[in-house]
Amino acid sequence: MKNILAASLIALGALATTGCAVTSGQSTVGQYVDDATVATRVKARFAEDPGVSAMRIQVEALKGTVQLAGFAMSQTEKDRAGQIARGVPDVKEVRNNIIVRPAN
Repeated sequence: MKNILAASLIALGALATTGCAVTSGQSTVGQYVDDATVATRVKARFAEDPGVSAMRIQVEALKGTVQLAGFAMSQTEKDRAGQIARGVPDVKEVRNNIIVRPAN
């Protein structure tokens, strides 16, 4: 009887320490919210800057790494988007995959 009780307590303790708050992959709910907040902050900064189009550039964040994708009208716009993203709190790295495609 004591062995069963001890095994139950150990199993319960293991479950409590591993948690069940996984949303997808290895991200916890807290990390997902933080990533969404970082991406939203970057997009908001793009919207405030007249030299960057928030509509043509997509932003994704994962554990402090921000990935930029989409199209810029010039190299200056692409570079500015990367600079803005790097200046946002909690951004650790920026992967600037924006493609420069001037208007025809």
